[in-house]
Amino acid sequence: MCRITISGYYGFNNIGDEAILVSMINSLKKRIDKVQVTVLSANPHMTSEKHGVSAVDRKSLKGVLDAIKDCDLFISGGGSLLQDVTSRRSIIYYLVIMFMSLILRKKILIYSQGIGPISTTSNRIFTKFILNRVEAITVRDEKSKKELIDMGVSEPPIFVTADPVIGLDKVCLDFGEKIIKEEKRNNNKIIGFAMRGWRDNVEFNNKICKVADRIIKELGYEVAFIPFHYGEDIKIMDYIENNMEKDAIFIRKRYEIHEMLSIIGNFQLLVGVRLHSLIFAAVMNTPIIGISYDPKINSFMESINLDTCGTVKDLDEEALFLDIRSKLDNLDEEKSDLYNNVEKIKDDLKINDEVVQKLIKGEKI
Repeated sequence: MCRITISGYYGFNNIGDEAILVSMINSLKKRIDKVQVTVLSANPHMTSEKHGVSAVDRKSLKGVLDAIKDCDLFISGGGSLLQDVTSRRSIIYYLVIMFMSLILRKKILIYSQGIGPISTTSNRIFTKFILNRVEAITVRDEKSKKELIDMGVSEPPIFVTADPVIGLDKVCLDFGEKIIKEEKRNNNKIIGFAMRGWRDNVEFNNKICKVADRIIKELGYEVAFIPFHYGEDIKIMDYIENNMEKDAIFIRKRYEIHEMLSIIGNFQLLVGVRLHSLIFAAVMNTPIIGISYDPKINSFMESINLDTCGTVKDLDEEALFLDIRSKLDNLDEEKSDLYNNVEKIKDDLKINDEVVQKLIKGEKI
């Protein structure tokens, strides 16, 4: 029996991070005959029930120590864990958990992470100290690898792979179609928006309201807003609903990963600020427009040969509207190009499997 403990941003009702966990678990169970996975979670009961794994409270020192002591491999997995932009404390948590694993002499793998930005000197020093002592690192983009090298991380091998979520399978569109019909909309031409509500930005929100109104009035499409982080994103959706002139669709119920994939698959186009909303759309071959709030958005868009349409700070609403109209005029070409580019980066996920296998077998990486 191989025992693997996974640390990440799990149990927080963020559908993107839960999708990362699903992808990781699926890959581990597929590649390893007998594997027991334990996840450090903010909601162990939910994580255990949803994903069919053992889970412990990420804030319980005893629970975390026991999970590390019992494992053969510790994975710090997925997402943007090692950055101090959204929080200066969370990076310390993840590094301390890895430090505990080092003390207990466990093999450590950094798995498909997006690294940085790490702005404070102390955090950069701590990150360098820990990561130079792990067995291997896989990152989801070239910029993350460069950030590690710039910090002086030089001891373990560093591989560029992809975000694990891109490896999810497409799902049936029936569920999403049913949800849209429940909104009593007969128009099957829908443009989706996935906003990020973690920081107040009234000017940006007002621009989105105006663009959404123009889509309905001038293009004859429905507009639907979806949340990826419940609580945070619902607040921004409430603001947009109260400030739009036209009637849009606001999907507020909490859906599972395959259900959200199905909903997005029914859109003709997705405009996303949330990284994993863009990745979900890419999985479902729904054309995308990315608006950046963080370098990880730019990195993902570059990986599939697309540019972002500005940032949350400098968005040109006219440019966004024209970009939407242009993509709608060329949907077949957009879908074909997106499919081909996604297939290319899916191949990079094999690197994660190979590294995990070698670490478990004790082979040189």
